[in-house]
Amino acid sequence: MDEKGRPVLGQRGKAKGKPQADSALRDTENVPLSEDVDAYFKREVLPHTPDAWIDRDKTKVGYEIPFNRHFSVFEPPRDLAEIDADLLKVTDRITAMIEGLAG
Repeated sequence: MDEKGRPVLGQRGKAKGKPQADSALRDTENVPLSEDVDAYFKREVLPHTPDAWIDRDKTKVGYEIPFNRHFSVFEPPRDLAEIDADLLKVTDRITAMIEGLAG
């Protein structure tokens, strides 16, 4: 869009006469493979931004594999008393090192 809110059209090449995207407003959507892209676009995008369009040259098909969900094994955190004891040991060691430098 220009300063007056009108769409900016391409001036040459294959973009001539076609609306030009404002890169600051560009967004992506992850559409499930089982769903039609055009149906998803009409239902999920157009009601919110009626002047949006799909750039078919930048459309990609791929898979998302959430590794943490499939391969991660939950390990409960250590007991708070154990963590406090470790911190006390480290703090005491640092204090002794500082005293050694100062003395």
